[in-house]
Amino acid sequence: MSKIDNTATVIQEKEYNILNLGPTHPATHGIFQNVLKMDGEIIVEAEPTIGYIHRAFEKIAERRPFYQITTLTDRLNYCSSPINNMGWHMTVEKLIGAQLPKKVDYMRVIVMELARIADHIICNSVIAVDTGALTGFTYVFQWREKIYELFEEICGARLTTNIGRIGGFERDFSDKFYTKLNAFLNEFPDKWKEFESLVSRNRIFMDRTVGCGPISAEMALEYSFTGPNLRAAGVDYDVRVMNPYSSYQDFDFIIPVGTSGDTYDRYMVRNEEIWQSLSIIKQALEKMPIGKHHAEIPDFYLPPKEEVYSTMEGLIWHFKIVMGETEIPNGEVYHSVEGGNGELGFYLVSDGGRTPFRLHFRRPCFIYYQAYPEMVKGGMLSDAIITMSSMNVIAGELDA
Repeated sequence: MSKIDNTATVIQEKEYNILNLGPTHPATHGIFQNVLKMDGEIIVEAEPTIGYIHRAFEKIAERRPFYQITTLTDRLNYCSSPINNMGWHMTVEKLIGAQLPKKVDYMRVIVMELARIADHIICNSVIAVDTGALTGFTYVFQWREKIYELFEEICGARLTTNIGRIGGFERDFSDKFYTKLNAFLNEFPDKWKEFESLVSRNRIFMDRTVGCGPISAEMALEYSFTGPNLRAAGVDYDVRVMNPYSSYQDFDFIIPVGTSGDTYDRYMVRNEEIWQSLSIIKQALEKMPIGKHHAEIPDFYLPPKEEVYSTMEGLIWHFKIVMGETEIPNGEVYHSVEGGNGELGFYLVSDGGRTPFRLHFRRPCFIYYQAYPEMVKGGMLSDAIITMSSMNVIAGELDA
């Protein structure tokens, strides 16, 4: 009688490790979490988790008068908040049909391009930090502070600026501002060249960034990428050119475009954008029109402080505008600007009330961060950090 072997064949299942990257990890650039499924050091899957901030910007905005919404836009991408402020003001101006002096457009261009430079300084120097190059970060960060000094000269604030007004600026640029701006334009280019020579062709930096976190042009478009992340993938889309606002059609500048859509290309695109922003600012200074620093819209533009402090009429109008007691027309508008990290849009629906009926912020980070799991899949844990840095993910835009 033959013996039957009842020994069962045991199939060894592969074991994976689950790693929480965030929400309090200092390298995650904000309060959000990535749950990584790891095969050793290789990322098999990634699941992003957002919503740790719970700011509810859009619902708060629907309970605030139009002027009081400006401070909410500061807290989206707080690395370049003046662009957010200007974008919101332009949206309201489109709704009320305001006609702005050319000088206001050029003043706004200067402020927005300074904000773009500050944004890119932070992003690119932090990419270097995440590859181990701390020197570049400490070297150029002081120039971000000099840009904040320029903002402070305009409005008294630095990071969350609440800069400008619906219809223009509170006051004209001072002589001290122009002195500081010219000093910045004369001194910063040499320092940025030194940063580029320190990092851009560094062999260690290139080994860590070339081929890291790539995305194709087709996939980037499917995920609705905009800004430097889309241009690094080879698509030359820029809101300033495709849908010009604030007289950007008056300026000559190049749209830098990459090829592979990896971390290195994103870094290089932002580097070149800094040079283009410097050129735009110089053009704006050379061609600055003569005129007023605000539009003639007394129903929406705050009266001068001296009138508020010394006349009853000025005090009444100041109160009416700030508290939203002026009549806002019915309408539905969308306006977008080229933010530091992509297309920042405002979809505004007004029913004529003192507050928006509906308001939606198109936050570029919220949109392109959806592609993050696909970009890091198959990469190493260290690639997850540097890919996130190069995407310029700002937590303030993820939960609105």
